[in-house]
Amino acid sequence: MKIGEMLVKSGQVSPHQVEEAMRNQKTTKKRLGELLVDMGAVSERQLVDTLAVQLGLPAVKLYEVPIDRSVLLSISEAIARKHCLVPIQRVNGKIRVAMADPLNYEALEEVRMLTGSMIQPVIAGRTEIENTIRKMYRLEDTMNEILGEIDLVTAVSPEEEPDEQSAPVVRLVHQIIQSAVMQQASDIHIDPQEKQVVVRFRIDGVLHIEKVLPKAMQSVLTARLKIMSKINIAERRLPQDGRIHLQVERKVIDIRVSTLPTVYGESVVLRILDQSAGIKKIIDLELSEMNERQFRRMIRKPNGLILISGPTGSGKTSTLYSALGELNIPDVKIVTVEDPVEYNLEGVSQVHVNAQIGLTFSKGLRSILRQDPNIVMVGEVRDVETAEIVVRASLTGHLVLSTIHTNNALSAVHRMSDMGIDRYLIAPSLACVMAQRLVRKVCPVCSQKVPAREDEYRLFELSGLTQGDNDNLKLTKGKGCGACNQSGYSGRLAIHEVLVVDEALRRMIIQNQPVEAMERHLKEGGFQTILADGLTKARQGLTTVEEVLKAVSDE
Repeated sequence: MKIGEMLVKSGQVSPHQVEEAMRNQKTTKKRLGELLVDMGAVSERQLVDTLAVQLGLPAVKLYEVPIDRSVLLSISEAIARKHCLVPIQRVNGKIRVAMADPLNYEALEEVRMLTGSMIQPVIAGRTEIENTIRKMYRLEDTMNEILGEIDLVTAVSPEEEPDEQSAPVVRLVHQIIQSAVMQQASDIHIDPQEKQVVVRFRIDGVLHIEKVLPKAMQSVLTARLKIMSKINIAERRLPQDGRIHLQVERKVIDIRVSTLPTVYGESVVLRILDQSAGIKKIIDLELSEMNERQFRRMIRKPNGLILISGPTGSGKTSTLYSALGELNIPDVKIVTVEDPVEYNLEGVSQVHVNAQIGLTFSKGLRSILRQDPNIVMVGEVRDVETAEIVVRASLTGHLVLSTIHTNNALSAVHRMSDMGIDRYLIAPSLACVMAQRLVRKVCPVCSQKVPAREDEYRLFELSGLTQGDNDNLKLTKGKGCGACNQSGYSGRLAIHEVLVVDEALRRMIIQNQPVEAMERHLKEGGFQTILADGLTKARQGLTTVEEVLKAVSDE
């Protein structure tokens, strides 16, 4: 069956669209599937999957596949671009080649002659192949220079702007960071393995393999990053932390660097903070109307403890900064103690924790309370000493904002109790807990409405969110396109639950009543769980049910 017929039969395109593509084919000489993608009638990923079924060949997603550098270099960049293909791996003596057109027998024969090996074609999207060619071949000259000039790692100072005359390792690091910023990655992971070094980017919360480097480059790459972040280049046995401040693509970027000794060398993780993006306002946090109203009301209290809870990387600190941004007015004294200070707030006194000189959270807190602040922000409640001070500060006329690691809002009460804080102190001090998670947003370019599956409808029904539309519930999902790297998602948003501590709940905390009793009380008061908030946003077309369930699977 021809590709056009298969796409029509599966309902992905209409007969009219195929006819239009066939008319264009006479003048463009492009293949039918490529024209349908250009028209926007079908996504590149849908075309790849359909071709895989038609031809009986495997399909791959290149951003998930580790590419063997020696195999890649078996053909030139010119040949790869000419035929839109890229060699990726050697499997059982055959070279696996990702191709946009696996029926291009001329290309298959040319690659076979150049490599001297049998070829195993697999199908990949044209955009993915072009991106891989641009990304992988661009680095080869740089890597070859590094391998030939290993001693140049310290040839250029961290402040010096990279250029063509700079040490090759400087250009390599700059290329990696630049690529991460362009792809809006939140983290860069440089993971040493037995025979290679894998560079991965975390984009929208998901790790993707970006590059696989030779093992010989590990030491110079790590050393260069240590020099840039001003940490001890000679210390390889202990974890270390540092910071890099630089400008990339006209953006001011702050990078937190963490090294960790492993059996194969030091693992390095770079957390990217875009200082030029500024601090979000509360209205930009995409809180539901009820949650935003309650949160705004609580941060305007003259005293009390407000906690933002969630796992690492769930945007807790960004939410704190949003609150401080709105509370920061001339007649209010705000002091923060953070590890580290992520964003500079004009008019706010910010203290950077430094455990090496004895400036801990608890010691910093004791000092800032003598500064006569109205509002105190503590980066994290991580030990009993800090917890005791924030509780007592909130009971003595201060509004205290902080974060805590718990699964949901109600768990914050038990977490503080487990730390050793008496419940008769927790109850009067705690004003509000907001739990949050980050979920991926549906790509706006390739989004489409699809009928809800039976299990999805049942979930909405159990959450009381069906509104009687049994047969008409439609959800938004991304088909996958070049804009979102075929993932169907682009960007992230937070889902929340806001727990306001009322008098009845305070009595229940003091009496150490069971969690079930507290949950019943909250439900009777209209409390919306983080799951319900996520499903509401899925219904609004902002995210998907799969993303919500993945984020709250521990609930």
